[in-house]
Amino acid sequence: MKPTLKPANPRFSSGPCSKRPGYDLASLDTEALGRSHRAALGKEQLGRACRRTAELLGLPEGYRVGIVPASDTGAFEMAMWSLLGARPVDVFYWESFGKGWKSDIEQELKLEGARFFDAPYGRLPDLSQADPANDIVFTWNGTTSGVRVPDADWISPDREGLTLCDATSAVFAQDLDWSRLDVVTFSWQKVLGGEAAHGILILSPRAVARLESWTPPWPLPKIFRLTKNGALIEGIFEGATINTPSMLCVADYLDALDWVESLGGVSVTMARCDANFAVLERFVAATPWLDFLAETPETRSNTSVCLSVDLPADRVKAMVSLLASEGVAWDIGAYRDAPPGLRIWCGATVETGDLEALLPWLAWAYETVQEDATAEA
Repeated sequence: MKPTLKPANPRFSSGPCSKRPGYDLASLDTEALGRSHRAALGKEQLGRACRRTAELLGLPEGYRVGIVPASDTGAFEMAMWSLLGARPVDVFYWESFGKGWKSDIEQELKLEGARFFDAPYGRLPDLSQADPANDIVFTWNGTTSGVRVPDADWISPDREGLTLCDATSAVFAQDLDWSRLDVVTFSWQKVLGGEAAHGILILSPRAVARLESWTPPWPLPKIFRLTKNGALIEGIFEGATINTPSMLCVADYLDALDWVESLGGVSVTMARCDANFAVLERFVAATPWLDFLAETPETRSNTSVCLSVDLPADRVKAMVSLLASEGVAWDIGAYRDAPPGLRIWCGATVETGDLEALLPWLAWAYETVQEDATAEA
């Protein structure tokens, strides 16, 4: 039977992700709109965004938070082009975005001594191959595969190299061991449901020391430059952005941070993600035609949950379209480079009740497209 109860919010996209519960555009502080971001008001709001991010995430002493151009991609490219090359680098990748970092290192930066460790969708590469003498590049949570690293124990606390981590769908959702991460990037439009366009770059003191002691042999465009005359440009981490930011996006991000604080902090946003994932976990366990793309339980993402469906690819696509047309789930098809299936965002801004309401619709859509295929045959 066709279900009658629909999710109140059918936005299960993995990026940009659903706005926080109760979001109201009219509640944003828009005083800085139409003003220079270099004015005192703009710099105060940008600086506050950096400081509050560090406070809410509980970053160690000396870690810096900066707002940079071009979302998580821009932040991570900036880190690679500015920091890599001083040591050999070990690159671990198992989905499309990690593969993109590998491609840049291999084909654009052309780093000598680079080692690449990969795994197919659904698995992790052999992380034990990481050499403490080398830099490390990896994605904490594979947004397009639903596979995450279970912890950072494989990263040596006594490493000589730097750890560069793309954590865009993990920050505010998963427990990151900051002591083992020297560079972390993320974007506002993931776990916090903020607006896109800007990236966050987090640097440890070790990363800053590299920046101030290493000059890459390749030219750097202006928007990648983090140092001047051999010293870190501290203004980037205090509200003086490299390029002109959207102050509306900044106001939106500050609203998201207010929401995190009102909940009780990052421990609560992580708990919300875990509770959402548990809804799908129970459903998958009771559903023979559905399975996680991630093969090992401890590597399964609690944000970008990727599912394999026991249907041909065209029927999976029909299932996704049917759910969208009914207004119960938008944008839940697998990423274009990933195996056919479903990808359901379970981040902190998603309400558990909406996921529970979605489940009967998944079963109905599966049965419907299967019956349609039988009729066509």
